[in-house]
Amino acid sequence: MLFGLMLRLLGEHRTAVWAIVALQVVQTAGNLLLPTLNASIIDDGILANRPGVILGLGGWMMVLTALQAAAALGAGYLGADVAMKIGHRLRRELFSQVQAMSSQEIGTFGTASLVTRSTNDVQQIQTFAVLVFTMLAAAPVMGIGGIILAVQQNAALSAVVIVIVPLLVLIMYLIVRRLIPLYRSGQALIDGITRILREQIIGVNVIRGFVRQKHEAARFAEANRRLTRNNLQSALLVAGMLPMIMIVVNLSSVAVVWFGGHLITSGSMEVGALTAFIAYILQILLAIMMAMYVLSTAPRAAVCAERIQDVLDVTPALGLPAPKPAAPGGGGVEFSHVWFAYPGAESPVLADISFTAVPGTTTAIIGATGSGKTTLLNLLPRFLNATSGEVRLGGADVRTRPVGWLRERISVVPQQSYLFSGTVASNLRMAAPEATEDELWQALQLAQAEGFVRRLPDGLHAAVAQGGAGLSGGQRQRLCIARAMLRAADLYLFDDSFSALDYATEAAVREAMAPALEAATVLMVAERIPTIMGADRILVLEEGRLVAQGTHAELLRSSPTYREIAESQLALDEQP
Repeated sequence: MLFGLMLRLLGEHRTAVWAIVALQVVQTAGNLLLPTLNASIIDDGILANRPGVILGLGGWMMVLTALQAAAALGAGYLGADVAMKIGHRLRRELFSQVQAMSSQEIGTFGTASLVTRSTNDVQQIQTFAVLVFTMLAAAPVMGIGGIILAVQQNAALSAVVIVIVPLLVLIMYLIVRRLIPLYRSGQALIDGITRILREQIIGVNVIRGFVRQKHEAARFAEANRRLTRNNLQSALLVAGMLPMIMIVVNLSSVAVVWFGGHLITSGSMEVGALTAFIAYILQILLAIMMAMYVLSTAPRAAVCAERIQDVLDVTPALGLPAPKPAAPGGGGVEFSHVWFAYPGAESPVLADISFTAVPGTTTAIIGATGSGKTTLLNLLPRFLNATSGEVRLGGADVRTRPVGWLRERISVVPQQSYLFSGTVASNLRMAAPEATEDELWQALQLAQAEGFVRRLPDGLHAAVAQGGAGLSGGQRQRLCIARAMLRAADLYLFDDSFSALDYATEAAVREAMAPALEAATVLMVAERIPTIMGADRILVLEEGRLVAQGTHAELLRSSPTYREIAESQLALDEQP
């Protein structure tokens, strides 16, 4: 899978890859020629007392060295450039894929794992690519060329190579075989420690509130200890590889000098030839070491490639169909026998939901926690897809429309009042990038947020931390409402969007928004009866089923479930 992924990514860099190969061939050819020139200087220059030969061959050696250095620099630059572009493309593909995936598919991998795959795993692929481009042609050319030239120097002495090469290959095989499972479990352990760290940072107030710092510290320490143990085992294997190689290299060098000395004594070999042979033996061993170093990093890169490909291979359930013309009918919503269940779940989250909401009306949804209210709203912008049945917007089944077209007609205030790092203005412009400052202030006024924003040091340009840290829950919620109101949409979805507001502020917000929402379809999830009393229709959910619908007054008379909720919040004798 690693090499398949690399070949796909390298498709647009063929010219650069061939240039890297050519430059490495030039660099390696220079390495291989230098020992032969050095042998000629010894045999034909020094021993023969011919200074002219020494100077001439020495000049060629200098030219070769300069050419070799230039080729090495060029190959290194191009290799690093291509590797970084591969990493850039992988991160872009992963980001685009995650953006296209449904909440359910993202949950399958987990946020921590997706972050690790997009950062650490891609980094491992980049590192491997740099090594491959550094040694792509150098190692095989150096190894094969060194063997050929060593045999030319002395065929009998080349028997040493026949002995040491299989031994080095065996060492390499045993180490790589052990590294693969260690690296695979190591990447999973990185996912785990990232998940724990993320949970502890996000939930720091809960941990402190329940005085669980020691427990969480111990939990992190255990995850850290497992990761350290895994990394230590793999690092020891890689570290042990070098001493074993050096033992083989040194023993082979001793054998070459020993047998070469006897050959020189018998007159079967020149001193320069022995010097060149030793250099070629070292180059052969260096080529094998280079290959072993690349192969020692290959298992981790292969594991990372598998993890990345697992994400890229997902076919998003919310895939975009071919664009179709906009359907007539405005923002009317219709649910027809809609079911939704998570794969493997024992019971559905929503079961046989049917209702209609027409433009110019407000439909409220109420029910106990876990009754499926948020899931119902999430089916409209296709954050989730219905298991069966039809969800229609403007008369068109939402699954037959491009997701972008669909979501442009919807404005959402999510259950979690999330703000992005940046400024107040940049957060509001998430809904309408081209909005003017006057439009921003108008949206803030509708959400009753104008006052506190004007009191901020920089007003609209005041800094906002990730998640809206530093702002109260009510302030974050009002900014999210303002963000939604900034977009002119056919359908507005409010998912428990007033829960952090006091009754007076909530009433003021709803009164201010009423004219702006007059022509739109509004679906509103709420827990508080006063929030939904004025809705044109109220849907009552119980364990995923629609058990009643009607106005507030109708439901008080006809629905025991609604009446029970109301009795816990209102004094019914004061209600009409």
